[in-house]
Formats: sequence, structure tokens, C-alpha cells
Amino acid sequence: MATTSLHPKSLSPFLTNPPSFPSPHFSKLSFLHPPHHSHCTKRPNLLLTPQATNNKKKNPWLDPFDDGEDPEMEYGSLFTDGKQDEDPRPPDNPDNPYGFLKFPAGFSVEIASLGLKIRGDVRRCCCVVSGGVYENLLFFPAIQLIKDRYPGVQVDIIASARGKQTYELNKNVRWANVYDPDDDFPEPAEYTDMVGLLKSRYYDMVLSTKLAGLGHAAFLFMTTARDRVSYVYPNVNAAGAGLLLSETFTPDSLNLSDGGYNMYHQMLDWLGRPFRSVPRQVVPPLRVSISRKLKEVVEAKYKKAGAEKGRYIVIHGIESDSKALMQSRGDSDSLLPIEVWDEIAEAVRGFRPVFVIPHDKVREDVEEVVGNDASIVFITTPGQMRSERKPCLVRLVSQLPRLEMPMNSDNGLWQQN
Repeated sequence: MATTSLHPKSLSPFLTNPPSFPSPHFSKLSFLHPPHHSHCTKRPNLLLTPQATNNKKKNPWLDPFDDGEDPEMEYGSLFTDGKQDEDPRPPDNPDNPYGFLKFPAGFSVEIASLGLKIRGDVRRCCCVVSGGVYENLLFFPAIQLIKDRYPGVQVDIIASARGKQTYELNKNVRWANVYDPDDDFPEPAEYTDMVGLLKSRYYDMVLSTKLAGLGHAAFLFMTTARDRVSYVYPNVNAAGAGLLLSETFTPDSLNLSDGGYNMYHQMLDWLGRPFRSVPRQVVPPLRVSISRKLKEVVEAKYKKAGAEKGRYIVIHGIESDSKALMQSRGDSDSLLPIEVWDEIAEAVRGFRPVFVIPHDKVREDVEEVVGNDASIVFITTPGQMRSERKPCLVRLVSQLPRLEMPMNSDNGLWQQN
């Protein structure tokens, strides 16, 4: 009986075509480029055909037998085109004796998997943002882009303790949890607790701005999200990360903050990519939302410091060792000693200088240099710093070196709701 040998869909040539060696002398033996023989017929590699090259896969490491989306595939009319639809959801009934579950709007349990699989819907998204205040603040357009591209999506944030304070200015975030992704050696209890928390929320997509190696890629992989998207190291430290991620971005340098306002341009380009009849999503401007209660608290602080509305200048950026400094990684020299700020304040005419300090221990240094009658305001959160609309703000020009936008609420790139 003749036996039929079953070969996989695509095997490397050195397995499908074992070369015959007529003599014991080998000149070159290469597993990537085997020698050609006239008496054997080489099987074409399906992965290297022009059609497969045009249809780029998400990640070539995920499935070596995946040639990408089939161009001849015919879909029906259900969950195939357009953005995800937000169907009206019946109101919750707290008096129901059987209880009730709060599903996202348009989320039907029976058919939820169809839209998630066919159209790539995203109902829950988690963003792991690396860095401090400025890195998280410049991630606001990405959050708005996610909300516009996937209507009804619930966005959660994982950031450092300092970065979490930024999201008091963003109304599009559901939950913001404190976990420092930049800590190379986290506590095992905190690490496992955060993995369990993210896994229990059943995210459809996880985004990360931390440069991922194998360790951070494994952290994202354990969330069991369908789409795991992250930046990776532009060097050998990224080895193995692509095995566990769905989409990767390679930055130009090890510091994303060097890109300034466009530091996340690769991720924004991927999030706004066109899909079938859905056109490319335009990146929205950076907007902040400040509550009335927060404004009242800040106004009371300025009034207590003796500042009259419209007649004072806010001086922020005093050099200190406090962790509450609003400093970007790309601006390591953006802070000045209080002696230099005192000289700048003396050159200002017609306005009262108000010194913003990040920690109460800096108050003595300011009073010693400027004087006991100096107006000092203790502010630690970026929301309080931004709550005052009209005062003049004196800062180093290098504080935002590549944003190419003035610190003015009337500017189109910076809008306040």
C-alpha cells in the first residue's frame, strides 16, 4: 500500500528538499539559502509570494502559516463594515430580585464575539502610560482618538502615582490605577495583583507606551487581551517581545519624550488607520476638562496668597528634589534655582509674582531669597496648575521644547472645556 506523506502548509526549504551530497567536500552549507539542484523541483514558498507580501500580517511571529486576510473572503452584512454600533440598552433595574449586570452600551452577550472577531470591535481598552505628567498629558489625543474610532469604548489607564493625577483633566477615562510601569523590579505582590486585576476586566485591547522587552511583553500577554500593542526597544533588548505582542512600534530613540508633542505619532497612526469603508480617523487636538469645584479651590489659594485677578504672574519651575515636579524626561534642564527666578521676577513690572512650589519644604527657600512678603502657592497636581485661565504664566522656554505651541488656552492645540 502506498503511503501518503502529509506536509505542513509551509516548511522551510531545507526540510522539504534535502540536498544530496555526492562528495564529502562541502563548500557552503546554508540553511537559509540551500544549494539548487537540477534534478529536484523546489516547492515555492507561499510566504514569499507577492500577494502574501502585500497582505502584511499583524506579527510574523504569531503564526508562520498565516498569510494575512484572504482578499477573496466574502462577508455577510452583519458586523462587517463601519464602526461599532451603539444599540440602545435598557435601563438598569436595581429593584430586580435577580440582580443586574452593567454591560457596556451596545454589548449583547449572545452576539458580542461576532463584532469583536469580524469587525475588530473594542468595548474595553486599557492604556499603560509610561512617564510622568507631560507623558500622560500628551497621551490625551490618543484617548480621544480611541473614543472616536470605537464609539462607546470604556478606557482605563495604568500609570505612575504622578501620572495618575493628570487624569483629573480628562473626562474620557473611566478608571485610573496606580502602577509604575517603569519600575524594572516591582514587588511580586503588586505585580501579580495588577496582572489579576487587568485579566479580570476582560480587555479587548491593551496599549502600552513603555518600551517593551520580553518581560513587559509577558506582562501584557498575561492580561489575555485580544490586541496587545506596545512600543519596543530599538535595540537587541526587544528580542522575544514580538512573540507576545499583536502590534509593535519601534521608536527612533530610547526616549519617546524626544519627539515632543508628536512623541506618540506611530501609535496614533495605527489607531487611526482606515478599515474597509471607515476612513482614516483624524487625530483630535489636545483638550482638557476642569471641574468647577477644582477652579474654586485654586482661586481660594491664589486669593489667600494676596494675588488679584488679572494682576499677577505665576512662576513655576523652581528647582527642587520633590517628586511633584512637572518635568518631562526630555527636559532634564528645564528647572531653575530660586535665585534665578528672583532676578526674573524683579524684571517684571506691573504684575505681582506668585511662586508655585511643589513641596512645602521649598517655602523657606523662597522666603529666604525673595523675602517674607513673597506670594507663595502650594500646588502639586496638574489640574490645579491649569485651573487658572487668565494669569500670565512664566516658565522656561525649554520646558516644552518641541511642542511648538504657546501655553495659551486660546491655542487650537490646547483647548479647555
